[in-house]
Amino acid sequence: MEKLGNMIRLTMFALCASAVFAAPVAAADCYSVGQRVAAQNGGTLAKASEANRGGQAVCVIVVLVPGKGGERPRRTEIVVPKG
Repeated sequence: MEKLGNMIRLTMFALCASAVFAAPVAAADCYSVGQRVAAQNGGTLAKASEANRGGQAVCVIVVLVPGKGGERPRRTEIVVPKG
């Protein structure tokens, strides 16, 4: 019986650890997508995060695009399918 309890504790620990380490990997993926999108738009990456829109995993990318004629940078939010 004690062996079963240890097995359950170990399984729960593994599940919790995988949940903790999975989120940064997803964020890193969106970050690399964000860098690519920012470069394509001639701006600077301000934020990259993962979201769920309509049941689909997406990356929400915020890019700061330089303004024209010395104006403030424009904030542009771009939603890209994850993957």
